[in-house]
Amino acid sequence: MRKDYISWDQYFMGVAKLSAMRSKDPNTQVGACIINSDKRIVGIGYNGLPAGCDDQAFPWNSEGDYIDTKYPYVVHAEANAILNATQNLKNSSIYVTLFPCNECAKLIIQSGIKEIIYESNKYQDSKEHQAATKMLKSAGVTYRQIEVGKLNYE
Repeated sequence: MRKDYISWDQYFMGVAKLSAMRSKDPNTQVGACIINSDKRIVGIGYNGLPAGCDDQAFPWNSEGDYIDTKYPYVVHAEANAILNATQNLKNSSIYVTLFPCNECAKLIIQSGIKEIIYESNKYQDSKEHQAATKMLKSAGVTYRQIEVGKLNYE
């Protein structure tokens, strides 16, 4: 039997990373993959503009006047994965390339997702992160960080 196959964590985070590659954001590409308790993918998403909004008609800046930045317009990967879900998400898990912000934490909790597996946590010192972890802990949503690194597809 082959022994160098990837783990479930590597597999699902790999799907999240592949999804992130669809993002048009020049600075931060985030992907998410939701799985049910049977280890079946039930939702995927990446950060991008709402459907029907022209990617070239909106700003992708991260600095300047709020209305001239990407922030009021971009839908986060977690929200898109939840909206794209093919079934009820109660007791499911979400793999996401970046730890969820407080707004996405609310959606995760409300959707019934019970576990977050993430790779990066570059905003861990932010107030948004503090709010997210406070809500997640209160709601009994667990989270853990994994390091997948580069996957060898040869």
